[in-house]
Amino acid sequence: MATDPLPAYARIRYSMRAHYDAPTVHAILDAGLVGHLSFIADGRPMTVPLAYARDGACLYLHGASKTRFVKLCRDAAPLCLSVTILDGIVAARSAFHHSVNYRCAIVHGHARAVEDAAEHDHALQLITEHLLPGRYGEVRPMLPKERKATGVVALEIETASAKIRTGPPVDDEDDLTLGLWSGVVPVVTALGRGIADNHTPEGLPEPASLAAARRKFAE
Repeated sequence: MATDPLPAYARIRYSMRAHYDAPTVHAILDAGLVGHLSFIADGRPMTVPLAYARDGACLYLHGASKTRFVKLCRDAAPLCLSVTILDGIVAARSAFHHSVNYRCAIVHGHARAVEDAAEHDHALQLITEHLLPGRYGEVRPMLPKERKATGVVALEIETASAKIRTGPPVDDEDDLTLGLWSGVVPVVTALGRGIADNHTPEGLPEPASLAAARRKFAE
């Protein structure tokens, strides 16, 4: 996944929080709900939030066929995708030492437009089921016009890093006796029960994919 030595743009400045091993990076990507994709278009830096899925050392991304990043990928453009999971607000005894506990994965690679029909469908299934495991089998098949309107991009992970902070505040020694509250406010991401729309038959139970998603993202 990573080259040795890592290029400067892929290194974490604060080495104590840096991780470069594939299992750590993959675990964050698998636990994330939204990725932020960065690229250059029309001479300007751009960032867009999107759904994604990981398949080994490859990330699949999708968007409308005519969207900027899908068009760029036909030219093997360099991309950067980041995924951040916020675990807590760190409240210290000074404003300077306030922080957050988090897990963040940053992936660099070059884009590849997915043209093969089988891989295109495979990628869309993975993206759908990253958020709702098993959902693809619960819905109707994709129509040809929908497939044509959806661009899929493969981002091979060339270099990746993870940055993680855990634990309590790191206060100055002199501040520990000030009698102030200091600690961590946990941030918990949880999926609720599904809210059916007006066209869902009355009394129809939730599909299994919703419960599977609650289990997945509660870990």
